Amino acid sequence: MKKRIAAFFLIIFLCFTVSAAAYAQEESNIDSGNGLRLADMADLLQESEEKALLALLDEMSERQQLDIVVVTANTLNGKTPMEYADDFYDYNDYGFGAQKDGVLLLVSMEDRDWWISTTGYGITAFTDAGITYIGEQFLPALGDGDYADAFTTFAQLCDKFITQAKTGEPYDKGSFPKEPFSFGANVCIAMVVGGFFAVITTTAMKGSLKSVRFHPTAADYVRSGSMQVTDAKELFLYTHIDRIKRQKESSSQGGGSTTHTSSSGMNHGGGGGKF
Repeated sequence: MKKRIAAFFLIIFLCFTVSAAAYAQEESNIDSGNGLRLADMADLLQESEEKALLALLDEMSERQQLDIVVVTANTLNGKTPMEYADDFYDYNDYGFGAQKDGVLLLVSMEDRDWWISTTGYGITAFTDAGITYIGEQFLPALGDGDYADAFTTFAQLCDKFITQAKTGEPYDKGSFPKEPFSFGANVCIAMVVGGFFAVITTTAMKGSLKSVRFHPTAADYVRSGSMQVTDAKELFLYTHIDRIKRQKESSSQGGGSTTHTSSSGMNHGGGGGKF
Protein backbone atom coordinates (compact mmCIF):
# COMPACT_ATOMS: atom_id res chain seq x y z
CA MET A 1 0.00 0.00 0.00
CA LYS A 2 2.81 2.37 0.96
CA LYS A 3 4.58 1.59 -2.33
CA ARG A 4 1.44 2.52 -4.30
CA ILE A 5 1.11 5.81 -2.43
CA ALA A 6 4.78 6.57 -2.98
CA ALA A 7 4.46 5.75 -6.68
CA PHE A 8 1.38 7.99 -6.96
CA PHE A 9 3.18 10.97 -5.45
CA LEU A 10 6.22 10.26 -7.62
CA ILE A 11 4.07 10.41 -10.75
CA ILE A 12 2.53 13.71 -9.62
CA PHE A 13 5.99 15.12 -8.92
CA LEU A 14 7.29 14.06 -12.32
CA CYS A 15 4.28 15.57 -14.09
CA PHE A 16 4.79 18.84 -12.24
CA THR A 17 8.50 18.84 -13.06
CA VAL A 18 7.91 18.19 -16.76
CA SER A 19 5.23 20.90 -16.93
CA ALA A 20 7.47 23.39 -15.16
CA ALA A 21 10.36 22.56 -17.47
CA ALA A 22 8.16 22.97 -20.54
CA TYR A 23 6.88 26.31 -19.26
CA ALA A 24 10.41 27.48 -18.51
CA GLN A 25 11.57 26.42 -21.98
CA GLU A 26 8.65 28.27 -23.60
CA GLU A 27 9.30 31.35 -21.50
CA SER A 28 13.02 31.29 -22.30
CA ASN A 29 12.14 31.39 -26.02
CA ILE A 30 10.37 34.74 -25.56
CA ASP A 31 12.24 38.02 -25.75
CA SER A 32 12.05 40.26 -22.71
CA GLY A 33 10.16 43.52 -22.69
CA ASN A 34 12.15 44.65 -19.62
CA GLY A 35 8.92 45.75 -17.98
CA LEU A 36 8.39 48.53 -20.54
CA ARG A 37 5.39 49.16 -22.76
CA LEU A 38 7.72 49.82 -25.70
CA ALA A 39 10.15 47.12 -26.82
CA ASP A 40 11.91 48.35 -29.97
CA MET A 41 14.11 45.30 -30.53
CA ALA A 42 14.30 46.02 -34.29
CA ASP A 43 15.69 49.49 -33.49
CA LEU A 44 13.22 51.31 -35.72
CA LEU A 45 12.96 54.48 -33.61
CA GLN A 46 15.33 57.28 -32.71
CA GLU A 47 16.06 57.75 -29.02
CA SER A 48 13.92 60.89 -28.82
CA GLU A 49 11.06 59.09 -30.59
CA GLU A 50 11.29 56.18 -28.15
CA LYS A 51 11.05 58.49 -25.14
CA ALA A 52 8.07 60.38 -26.54
CA LEU A 53 6.20 57.21 -27.54
CA LEU A 54 6.90 55.44 -24.24
CA ALA A 55 5.63 58.45 -22.29
CA LEU A 56 2.46 58.44 -24.40
CA LEU A 57 1.90 54.69 -23.92
CA ASP A 58 2.46 54.94 -20.16
CA GLU A 59 0.09 57.90 -19.75
CA MET A 60 -2.71 56.29 -21.77
CA SER A 61 -2.28 52.87 -20.15
CA GLU A 62 -2.40 54.20 -16.59
CA ARG A 63 -5.33 56.51 -17.32
CA GLN A 64 -7.37 53.81 -19.09
CA GLN A 65 -6.19 51.00 -16.77
CA LEU A 66 -5.46 48.88 -19.84
CA ASP A 67 -1.94 48.18 -21.10
CA ILE A 68 -1.11 49.56 -24.57
CA VAL A 69 2.12 47.94 -25.77
CA VAL A 70 4.24 48.30 -28.92
CA VAL A 71 6.82 45.65 -29.87
CA THR A 72 9.17 45.50 -32.85
CA ALA A 73 11.28 42.46 -33.71
CA ASN A 74 13.73 41.34 -36.37
CA THR A 75 12.79 37.67 -35.98
CA LEU A 76 9.87 35.75 -34.52
CA ASN A 77 11.94 32.73 -33.45
CA GLY A 78 9.97 30.38 -35.67
CA LYS A 79 6.58 31.49 -34.37
CA THR A 80 3.67 32.99 -36.30
CA PRO A 81 2.96 36.69 -35.68
CA MET A 82 -0.09 35.73 -33.61
CA GLU A 83 1.85 33.25 -31.46
CA TYR A 84 4.73 35.62 -30.89
CA ALA A 85 2.49 38.58 -29.99
CA ASP A 86 0.35 36.51 -27.60
CA ASP A 87 3.35 34.90 -25.91
CA PHE A 88 5.26 38.17 -25.62
CA TYR A 89 2.27 39.69 -23.85
CA ASP A 90 1.66 36.72 -21.57
CA TYR A 91 5.21 35.83 -20.54
CA ASN A 92 6.20 39.47 -19.97
CA ASP A 93 3.25 39.76 -17.60
CA TYR A 94 1.48 42.71 -19.22
CA GLY A 95 -2.11 43.59 -18.40
CA PHE A 96 -4.28 45.19 -15.73
CA GLY A 97 -6.42 43.24 -13.28
CA ALA A 98 -7.27 39.59 -13.10
CA GLN A 99 -8.15 39.43 -16.80
CA LYS A 100 -4.84 41.04 -17.83
CA ASP A 101 -6.61 43.79 -19.79
CA GLY A 102 -4.49 45.11 -22.63
CA VAL A 103 -3.60 45.39 -26.31
CA LEU A 104 -0.25 44.82 -28.04
CA LEU A 105 0.97 45.81 -31.49
CA LEU A 106 3.74 43.65 -32.94
CA VAL A 107 5.74 44.73 -35.99
CA SER A 108 8.10 42.09 -37.39
CA MET A 109 10.72 43.09 -39.95
CA GLU A 110 11.44 39.42 -40.78
CA ASP A 111 8.54 39.09 -43.23
CA ARG A 112 7.05 42.58 -42.73
CA ASP A 113 4.17 41.35 -40.57
CA TRP A 114 2.03 43.26 -38.11
CA TRP A 115 -0.30 41.80 -35.51
CA ILE A 116 -2.54 43.24 -32.81
CA SER A 117 -3.12 40.96 -29.82
CA THR A 118 -5.91 41.74 -27.35
CA THR A 119 -6.52 40.36 -23.86
CA GLY A 120 -9.20 40.76 -21.20
CA TYR A 121 -11.21 43.95 -21.70
CA GLY A 122 -9.07 44.61 -24.76
CA ILE A 123 -11.04 41.87 -26.53
CA THR A 124 -14.22 43.86 -25.91
CA ALA A 125 -12.76 47.24 -26.83
CA PHE A 126 -11.09 46.04 -30.04
CA THR A 127 -13.40 43.95 -32.21
CA ASP A 128 -12.21 42.12 -35.33
CA ALA A 129 -13.50 44.93 -37.54
CA GLY A 130 -12.01 47.50 -35.18
CA ILE A 131 -8.56 45.93 -35.45
CA THR A 132 -8.83 46.00 -39.24
CA TYR A 133 -9.86 49.67 -39.10
CA ILE A 134 -6.95 50.62 -36.83
CA GLY A 135 -4.53 48.78 -39.11
CA GLU A 136 -5.81 50.70 -42.13
CA GLN A 137 -5.08 53.98 -40.35
CA PHE A 138 -1.44 53.33 -39.44
CA LEU A 139 -0.43 51.14 -42.42
CA PRO A 140 0.40 54.03 -44.82
CA ALA A 141 2.97 55.43 -42.38
CA LEU A 142 4.24 51.95 -41.49
CA GLY A 143 4.73 51.06 -45.16
CA ASP A 144 6.61 54.34 -45.75
CA GLY A 145 8.98 53.66 -42.86
CA ASP A 146 7.55 56.46 -40.71
CA TYR A 147 7.44 54.21 -37.67
CA ALA A 148 7.06 56.91 -35.01
CA ASP A 149 3.98 58.29 -36.76
CA ALA A 150 2.53 54.80 -37.27
CA PHE A 151 2.95 53.83 -33.60
CA THR A 152 1.60 57.18 -32.38
CA THR A 153 -1.47 56.75 -34.60
CA PHE A 154 -1.97 53.26 -33.15
CA ALA A 155 -1.72 54.52 -29.57
CA GLN A 156 -4.11 57.44 -30.14
CA LEU A 157 -6.68 55.19 -31.77
CA CYS A 158 -6.38 52.71 -28.90
CA ASP A 159 -7.15 55.52 -26.47
CA LYS A 160 -10.20 56.51 -28.51
CA PHE A 161 -11.45 52.91 -28.85
CA ILE A 162 -11.10 52.18 -25.13
CA THR A 163 -12.96 55.38 -24.23
CA GLN A 164 -15.76 54.46 -26.63
CA ALA A 165 -15.98 50.89 -25.30
CA LYS A 166 -16.55 52.20 -21.77
CA THR A 167 -19.79 53.80 -22.97
CA GLY A 168 -21.12 50.28 -23.56
CA GLU A 169 -21.02 50.53 -27.35
CA PRO A 170 -17.54 49.63 -28.67
CA TYR A 171 -16.58 50.74 -32.16
CA ASP A 172 -17.53 47.99 -34.59
CA LYS A 173 -18.86 47.54 -38.13
CA GLY A 174 -20.61 50.69 -39.29
CA SER A 175 -19.76 52.76 -36.21
CA PHE A 176 -16.12 53.76 -36.55
CA PRO A 177 -14.89 57.26 -35.67
CA LYS A 178 -15.27 59.72 -38.53
CA GLU A 179 -12.17 61.19 -40.07
CA PRO A 180 -11.66 64.83 -39.03
CA PHE A 181 -10.93 65.96 -42.61
CA SER A 182 -12.89 63.68 -44.90
CA PHE A 183 -13.52 64.29 -48.59
CA GLY A 184 -16.92 65.77 -47.83
CA ALA A 185 -15.45 68.21 -45.33
CA ASN A 186 -12.83 69.32 -47.83
CA VAL A 187 -15.54 69.93 -50.45
CA CYS A 188 -17.54 72.05 -47.98
CA ILE A 189 -14.47 74.10 -47.09
CA ALA A 190 -13.71 74.64 -50.77
CA MET A 191 -17.30 75.78 -51.41
CA VAL A 192 -17.24 78.25 -48.52
CA VAL A 193 -13.90 79.73 -49.58
CA GLY A 194 -14.99 79.88 -53.24
CA GLY A 195 -18.28 81.52 -52.31
CA PHE A 196 -16.47 84.13 -50.23
CA PHE A 197 -14.22 85.15 -53.10
CA ALA A 198 -17.18 85.08 -55.53
CA VAL A 199 -19.09 87.56 -53.36
CA ILE A 200 -16.09 89.88 -53.19
CA THR A 201 -15.57 89.69 -56.97
CA THR A 202 -19.20 90.31 -57.91
CA THR A 203 -19.50 93.14 -55.42
CA ALA A 204 -16.46 94.82 -56.96
CA MET A 205 -17.84 94.34 -60.49
CA LYS A 206 -21.24 95.70 -59.50
CA GLY A 207 -19.64 98.77 -58.00
CA SER A 208 -17.84 99.51 -61.27
CA LEU A 209 -21.10 99.57 -63.31
CA LYS A 210 -22.12 103.09 -62.37
CA SER A 211 -23.79 103.87 -65.76
CA VAL A 212 -26.16 100.90 -65.66
CA ARG A 213 -29.59 101.13 -64.05
CA PHE A 214 -31.84 98.31 -62.94
CA HIS A 215 -35.02 97.61 -64.98
CA PRO A 216 -37.90 95.67 -63.38
CA THR A 217 -39.13 93.71 -66.45
CA ALA A 218 -37.52 91.78 -69.30
CA ALA A 219 -39.37 93.94 -71.88
CA ASP A 220 -37.38 96.97 -70.76
CA TYR A 221 -34.26 95.35 -72.20
CA VAL A 222 -35.76 94.85 -75.71
CA ARG A 223 -35.52 97.71 -78.21
CA SER A 224 -38.95 98.72 -79.46
CA GLY A 225 -39.82 97.20 -82.92
CA SER A 226 -36.67 95.06 -83.03
CA MET A 227 -38.44 91.67 -82.58
CA GLN A 228 -41.70 90.15 -83.83
CA VAL A 229 -43.01 86.66 -83.00
CA THR A 230 -44.83 85.22 -86.05
CA ASP A 231 -45.34 81.63 -84.89
CA ALA A 232 -44.96 79.68 -81.63
CA LYS A 233 -44.95 75.89 -81.03
CA GLU A 234 -44.20 73.62 -78.09
CA LEU A 235 -42.41 70.36 -79.01
CA PHE A 236 -42.02 67.37 -76.65
CA LEU A 237 -38.54 66.06 -77.41
CA TYR A 238 -37.81 63.13 -75.07
CA THR A 239 -38.19 61.75 -71.57
CA HIS A 240 -35.63 60.09 -69.30
CA ILE A 241 -36.28 57.85 -66.30
CA ASP A 242 -33.58 56.69 -63.86
CA ARG A 243 -34.20 53.39 -62.10
CA ILE A 244 -32.18 52.62 -58.96
CA LYS A 245 -32.12 49.09 -57.59
CA ARG A 246 -32.86 48.96 -53.87
CA GLN A 247 -30.39 46.89 -51.89
CA LYS A 248 -31.84 44.37 -49.47
CA GLU A 249 -30.70 44.90 -45.90
CA SER A 250 -28.87 41.99 -44.36
CA SER A 251 -30.50 40.51 -41.31
CA SER A 252 -27.08 39.78 -39.78
CA GLN A 253 -24.84 42.66 -38.76
CA GLY A 254 -21.88 40.51 -37.70
CA GLY A 255 -19.20 42.20 -35.63
CA GLY A 256 -17.66 41.30 -32.29
CA SER A 257 -14.38 39.56 -31.55
CA THR A 258 -13.17 36.05 -32.31
CA THR A 259 -10.81 34.55 -29.74
CA HIS A 260 -8.23 31.80 -29.35
CA THR A 261 -6.04 30.34 -26.61
CA SER A 262 -2.30 31.06 -26.44
CA SER A 263 0.44 28.65 -25.32
CA SER A 264 0.12 29.97 -21.76
CA GLY A 265 -3.60 29.18 -21.68
CA MET A 266 -4.70 32.83 -21.89
CA ASN A 267 -7.63 33.91 -24.04
CA HIS A 268 -6.75 36.37 -26.82
CA GLY A 269 -8.37 38.21 -29.70
CA GLY A 270 -6.45 39.77 -32.54
CA GLY A 271 -5.76 40.34 -36.19
CA GLY A 272 -3.05 41.53 -38.54
CA GLY A 273 -1.47 41.43 -41.96
CA LYS A 274 1.47 42.60 -44.07
CA PHE A 275 2.95 46.05 -44.66
